[in-house]
Amino acid sequence: MKKKGTLTPPQLLVAVFTLSITTGTLLLKLPISYTGELSWVDAFFTAVSAMTVTGLVVVDTGTAYTIFGQVVIMGLIQLGGLGIMTFAVLIFLLLGRKIGFKERLIIQQSLNQNGSGGIIRLAIELAVFAFIIEAFAVLLLSTVWVPEFGMAKGLYFSLFHAVSAFNNAGFGLKADSLSGYVNDPLINIVISALFILGGIGFTVLIDLWHSRSVKQLSLHTKIMVLGTFVLNVVAMLYIFLNEYGNPLTLGAMELDGKLWASYFQAVTPRTAGFNTLDIASMDDSSILFIIVLMFIGAGSASTGGGIKVTTFVIIMLATVSFFRRKAEINLFSRQIKQELVFKSLAIAMSSILLVTFALMILTHTESGFTFLEIVFETVSAFGTVGLSMGITGNLSEAGKVVLIVVMFVGKLGPLTLAFSIAKPDHSKIKYPKTDVLAG
Repeated sequence: MKKKGTLTPPQLLVAVFTLSITTGTLLLKLPISYTGELSWVDAFFTAVSAMTVTGLVVVDTGTAYTIFGQVVIMGLIQLGGLGIMTFAVLIFLLLGRKIGFKERLIIQQSLNQNGSGGIIRLAIELAVFAFIIEAFAVLLLSTVWVPEFGMAKGLYFSLFHAVSAFNNAGFGLKADSLSGYVNDPLINIVISALFILGGIGFTVLIDLWHSRSVKQLSLHTKIMVLGTFVLNVVAMLYIFLNEYGNPLTLGAMELDGKLWASYFQAVTPRTAGFNTLDIASMDDSSILFIIVLMFIGAGSASTGGGIKVTTFVIIMLATVSFFRRKAEINLFSRQIKQELVFKSLAIAMSSILLVTFALMILTHTESGFTFLEIVFETVSAFGTVGLSMGITGNLSEAGKVVLIVVMFVGKLGPLTLAFSIAKPDHSKIKYPKTDVLAG
């Protein structure tokens, strides 16, 4: 039983996350962090965007912030992407401190795991895997950026983008993101590989590493791998066909450029935030499709956001089962628990309500933009994606605050925030069942 006055794991996670954002805001407001003028709201927005690994920016990262400010942003990205409690585990182990049951529950909550067994090992493997992948990516990216910028700046560019990509942040040091490298195979492959690995989920990566055959893989891993592959292929084909003749996007490119751009723009909406095409110049149907991808998001226990691929798949399977009048939901010779269906519905419904409520406010405060632009920006914030149609920096102060809240809730998850506020119902009273007309 929880002692009076103590915080539950969800409450403590929210508190630590808030403290980290506050610290980041104060660091970004130091005179050594920015080059011109930076308001408190813009500093706060940047700190939240970095900590939630969103990537939406109100000022250009490469010019508005000094190297110190950019390093602060990079630190927030790493902290937010891998999880505060993952770093806490490493610090505890270095100091020789014992990690108690309560700390394990908090780590379990931060990594979105169902149980606390093996959670410390998972956190350690997560951190080691991330650092190795990022280091390898720096070496590959430096083969492009060192010749372009020189040794010091080239390595720094490579490090910043490796950290940003693996953690699905989408922060870049160029105003046009990666549009200048739309035809560069190495940049396309390395950056996309980083955010796909980061977005598929750490439990999936570890499961793939330790399993010797497909049969040994967990149901979660199978859903994530298959779901990610299908979504990426469908998205690439849709964007390629839909934008093929658009002179502002793919129309003026050669076939290889069209394929690279279609591929990159298909996989990046799953919370990555980088772009090689001008989003605002895309066809409305392509933009709407990207909005759907951003809402679905990445995988559980990953650096990405959204309602998650598994949530989307479970809801779709539940719908199919209902139409087929089947009481059970079966996949890969396994039955999905009914409580997971309820949880998935709760995640999706609370997310829809959050986005809708934010839109109702933004349509009043941001009257100078089209509804599609506002929807795109809001869903991008919720899914912690970072893609934009170019309106972020022109939002009103009220609009920025609304997106700050959406990014915060989108990263922690609506359920985590709800559990941190709501009190559990311990009532054992059961009422008689009855029918209600629906549909």
